[in-house]
Amino acid sequence: MRLDKYLKVSRIIKRRTVANDACDAGRVMVNGRVAKASTDVKIGDRIDVEFGNKKVAVEVTQIMESTKKEDAKEMFKYL
Repeated sequence: MRLDKYLKVSRIIKRRTVANDACDAGRVMVNGRVAKASTDVKIGDRIDVEFGNKKVAVEVTQIMESTKKEDAKEMFKYL
């Protein structure tokens, strides 16, 4: 699954366009490398996102094409 779509479906970032912009600005890293929005995300990948002065690190545990709000938390775990 594309990184920008994963960030939106898992609700780490609320909108896909915002996820795209964050990737273009170099604020999203996958496994220690700056990632483009089109980067493929796999189970076990580590994603680091910078929100201004706050940093979030998660590990991908599931990949689903769509999900309910309650189930989105099961797609990743915080590190």
